[in-house]
Amino acid sequence: MSYEQNLIRDEEGIREVVRTSKRVAVLGIKTEQQSGQPAFYVPQYLAQAGVDVVPVPVYYPDVTHILGRPVFRRLVDIPGEVDLVDVFRRPQDIDQHLEDILAKKPRAVWFQSGIRNDAAAERLAKAGIQVVQDRCLMVDHRRYGH
Repeated sequence: MSYEQNLIRDEEGIREVVRTSKRVAVLGIKTEQQSGQPAFYVPQYLAQAGVDVVPVPVYYPDVTHILGRPVFRRLVDIPGEVDLVDVFRRPQDIDQHLEDILAKKPRAVWFQSGIRNDAAAERLAKAGIQVVQDRCLMVDHRRYGH
């Protein structure tokens, strides 16, 4: 099977990723103090929609909870399986998280709107992880998450 099948671009594939993602780790999540930013209000929306959101902030070393849920500093520290890693990082900052993502082995990784890193996407796809790039999980969850 070609790794390119793991690069999800069609609506059917997007719908499937959304519908099967019950536990979502949010890499680069912001805190309640940044509630006007997508890196907070997108995971907040997901949590309110019944998704099990796991906060993985990159900054805010003193924060222990976001959205009332315990914070993890690295994906590999999260106990249990993760269906999806929703990434709020600049494209050039994604590479530093690749080993952590690969070690956690989520079923899929989602790069939020405006975020593309084709080399990282290819590496994840070759490891058997589905990748969605440059889309908003909130928008697609509203469309397909029912």
